Amino acid sequence: MTPIDPFFTAIILAGSRAAHDPVAEAAGVPCKAFTPVGNTPMVCRVLETLQAAETVSRRLLCGPSWSIIEQEPKLRTRIDAQEIEWIEPQATPSTSAAFAMHSIPQENPILLTTADHALLTTDMVNYFCSKAWESQGDVVAGLVPYDLVKQAFPESKRTVMKFKDQGYCGCNLFAFLTPQGRTMATFWQQIEQERKKPLRLIGMLGWMAVLRFVTGNLSLAQGLEGLSKKLHLRVRTVSLPFPEAAVDVDTVADWELAKKIVEARATHT
Repeated sequence: MTPIDPFFTAIILAGSRAAHDPVAEAAGVPCKAFTPVGNTPMVCRVLETLQAAETVSRRLLCGPSWSIIEQEPKLRTRIDAQEIEWIEPQATPSTSAAFAMHSIPQENPILLTTADHALLTTDMVNYFCSKAWESQGDVVAGLVPYDLVKQAFPESKRTVMKFKDQGYCGCNLFAFLTPQGRTMATFWQQIEQERKKPLRLIGMLGWMAVLRFVTGNLSLAQGLEGLSKKLHLRVRTVSLPFPEAAVDVDTVADWELAKKIVEARATHT
């Protein structure tokens, strides 16, 4: 694979899933992406991290709506100055991702993440992008071993995919490395409603896969092999050594945890 640009184009999904998001309401902001962590809106934290990452050259912000963007002057100024590209969000995250990909040359690698990834760091981004490229996959998902997350944040409730080898948590980092890999966005639309239900996701591989999963006999490698065959793609994962990578802000409890972690980081710098 030889890209036109050796650096990743980052797509940041910042649309709203619901009209009344509990995190946004608790923070008193017009959308969850503007929820402050460390006195900075989450979406701005993500954008600043991606700007500083050595592996990213372009940032494409998908959402929130322009009427909401206008309520955050610093962000609008950066968009007006063309430091950040902005496009209108679509109905769902998967359709937004597919829509955003159309503006990126087919040969260029894409990093997809979300505006609520408040704890994202340049080390995480560079590690994931480098390892994803080395994997020689078409599409790559970032995972964090659950034991690592549990040890770091025992009070935090995370969705866990339990495989034979170990459990994993997702971390909202995805790489699309080839034109073929982008077809994963279509499959994503099928599974979007099941993102918090590992059994139904595994079920898309067949009932034997479900049986092996619930009895603890399905390994991550076997799951990836089955998914790759189903989609006719090379589906890979990158295991990240950063427990914070698994903490996106889905709930008010997540927001409180993210604020504590950022405060702790500031104390140790």
